[in-house]
Amino acid sequence: MGLIFFFDTYALHGIFKSNQNYKPYISDVQIVLTRLNLMEFYYGIFITKGKEAADLYYDRLVEFAVDLSDEVIKKAMIFRAQNRNKKLSYVDCIGYIIAKSLNIKFLTGDKEFKNMENVEFVQ
Repeated sequence: MGLIFFFDTYALHGIFKSNQNYKPYISDVQIVLTRLNLMEFYYGIFITKGKEAADLYYDRLVEFAVDLSDEVIKKAMIFRAQNRNKKLSYVDCIGYIIAKSLNIKFLTGDKEFKNMENVEFVQ
């Protein structure tokens, strides 16, 4: 297996929508995410493609979900508070902290994370 990335919801949608900039992240890459990312992704797919497609993608990706620890939640909320001038979601802050704790890049196209440490920014 190649590189490991934490895929935020933006990245998942980028791949789903066949954004060519995400093509290098489709094969030979190990995915890490949380069920919270899957929740957001499921919602987006359900709205645009329906329950069958949402269930299919959720079921394919759930094996890559890691659990949240209390420590991660606390660190994520401190990170969010320290960056309250940005519009960072709770889910993204949790993903970012998990990525840092696992020493892997946080893959996103969310403009609020552009030029941040430990981020692989792709739009």
